[in-house]
Amino acid sequence: MDKTGNTFNSAAYGGPGWQGRTRTHREEIGDLWTASGIDSEYATLRSVLLHRPGGELAAALEDPNSVQMLEALDLGRAGEQHDAMAEAYRANGVDVQYVDPAGQPTPNQMFCADLFVMSPEGAILARPASTVRAGEERWVARRLADAGVPILRTMTGNAVFEGADLMWLDPETVMVGLGLRTNEDAAAQIASSMEEIGVETLAVDMPYGTMHFMGMLRIVDRDLAICWPRRTPFSTVRALEERGYEILWLPTSEPDSVLNRALNIVTLGPRKILMLAGYDAVQKAYEKAGIECVTIDGSELVKAAGAIGCLTGVVRRDLVG
Repeated sequence: MDKTGNTFNSAAYGGPGWQGRTRTHREEIGDLWTASGIDSEYATLRSVLLHRPGGELAAALEDPNSVQMLEALDLGRAGEQHDAMAEAYRANGVDVQYVDPAGQPTPNQMFCADLFVMSPEGAILARPASTVRAGEERWVARRLADAGVPILRTMTGNAVFEGADLMWLDPETVMVGLGLRTNEDAAAQIASSMEEIGVETLAVDMPYGTMHFMGMLRIVDRDLAICWPRRTPFSTVRALEERGYEILWLPTSEPDSVLNRALNIVTLGPRKILMLAGYDAVQKAYEKAGIECVTIDGSELVKAAGAIGCLTGVVRRDLVG
């Protein structure tokens, strides 16, 4: 402003001294925003978001089914196993952050994979499909924001979406599983946001009676995917094959309960996974395919109808695109 009070041509109004923002949003991640984002399911894992279960699990003691769990859990043992999982991440160079919701969380808050997914430009928040879990995404949104992770999208309207229903096939393609936990409205909203950042979204129907897409497909390297026979959608397998993936089929000699838990893994890096201990036949199949297996005991946690993959919200992997 000059002596007459004229503001024209001052820096605040675009005059000399104005410093325009020239970098893209993606270029500012890792600088103005914290380093975060993924564009694959297999690149080296750098950061995860967890919630350590506690007293909220008492709600499952009398009627586990009422809170979507399978059996009552031993609270102390569940917490100890969760701590061991977190330590396994740290031992493999992964930064561990916690949701830490205010007050008493709902019983399923620990299943962080369901509550968001990451893109190279920020998080897409989930909107869980059941009233038992409604609002859990709020605490994840708060924690991500506190950590400096940008929020790319929040589900609106009648959309319901859980993060375990979205998988990155390659840096240009995600696949969304439609079923009990994720509907067409959510898939359309995800597709809109992904299109804006140059990513195609493929939607696929999942078999009735299944929970999440991640329960039938896990990707452990740029050319190796693990699939569940007669459960993985035909179009999913075709999309993987078109992108050069070899399919490692789970051994059909094992019962469904074993396959479900043995597939509930997190990829630590190319052909290296964190999985539950005690599923020897499946582990041998993994190792025969050249996959290094880091194991932990999750025998108490699985009573809540989830395991390592469900418990882990992936915040950052090395980008491959």
